[in-house]
Amino acid sequence: MQAFELITTKEGLEHFGQINADIEWMCFDSEFVGEKRFTTRLCLIQVATEHGLFLIDPFPLKNLGPFLKMIEDPNIIKITHAGENDYRLLYATHGTIPKNTFDTQIAAGFLGYRYPLAFKKLVETELKINLNKSFTVADWEARPFNQNQLKYAIQDIEPLYDLWKKQEAELSRHQRLHWAEEEFRTLEREAYYARDPHHEALNSDLMKSLNKRERLFLLRLFEWRRKTAEEKNYSKEMVLPSKFMSQIVRSMRSGRAGLRENRRIPDKFAGDLWPVMNELYIREISEDEKFLLRQVPTEDEENANEEILTEFLYLIIRHQCMQKGVSHSLALPRNWFKKIKNDPGFAEEVFTQGWRKELFGDTFIRWLSQPDNLRIEIKPDVIELRLADN
Repeated sequence: MQAFELITTKEGLEHFGQINADIEWMCFDSEFVGEKRFTTRLCLIQVATEHGLFLIDPFPLKNLGPFLKMIEDPNIIKITHAGENDYRLLYATHGTIPKNTFDTQIAAGFLGYRYPLAFKKLVETELKINLNKSFTVADWEARPFNQNQLKYAIQDIEPLYDLWKKQEAELSRHQRLHWAEEEFRTLEREAYYARDPHHEALNSDLMKSLNKRERLFLLRLFEWRRKTAEEKNYSKEMVLPSKFMSQIVRSMRSGRAGLRENRRIPDKFAGDLWPVMNELYIREISEDEKFLLRQVPTEDEENANEEILTEFLYLIIRHQCMQKGVSHSLALPRNWFKKIKNDPGFAEEVFTQGWRKELFGDTFIRWLSQPDNLRIEIKPDVIELRLADN
């Protein structure tokens, strides 16, 4: 392992920025802790450049400006593995949006590996280096740092440069570098980091099985949990464990007594929190809430035939991706099928341009853009998937 510089002062960070003012590339990673809090805490930043290895301790530093400036500099290529998590945290805490990115996990998805792939597995396979991952869940908030922790942190960035150069050459050889670069650009769009505050509620499996009033209450319960967690900087599970939600929602029709008599529900929901629960249940529905609830599909809308068609199409797409050596999870994430069904324009936007159009071709795009018109016909020696109007 090479020597590294641990940066803990404003002067040290400014010097770091000065000596790296002329760089063309940087590898970086971060360690953070998200357990038992709403806002994830950034605990350590690891950086490798042509000028050396650096560890930045953000705790004593009020301003990470020199580092953040490098992340936003379009003239510096940023090399990460699974960088989405790091970029999402930097955006949430500092409003930073990266420019000029290369992600080795995404790149691996275009080179025959499954996606997502662990860094340890990729490094061992491509570079024949065995990484020690014994500090993956170490207490990164503890100070002073354990020296073994810092060694672990350094090994997360040391292989990135060689991995980048090897993957870049392989992508170019397979004429897929422009595919990967297009996908990297996703990490550079601010919209990618915006979170719908109601996403969790609207995608809850519980929501689909409830009646209208129960759905409204569940929508409000999710919102109350999120806002309370944010206000107290607790995790959402600390405010209200998800395992209690179904019991609370179904017991509310019987009022306070229903909550009190359900032995699976903590006493506080019929006690100190009862006024909150009751207000959430009896408040008149707003126009915004009506709009949100219209987005929830009913169980009747998801019929068995549609489920079979979706599964059949997904398997065909997986086969196509396997034949081309591209991860199907990268090309078409499973949850996109719901987006395609709810918004046919989504398929047109995603699949009629860029690398996915090159990969799938016009036939797949027609299938994906018209999922409700797909039909399966089983004939002697043939299983046929076609559009109903053809």
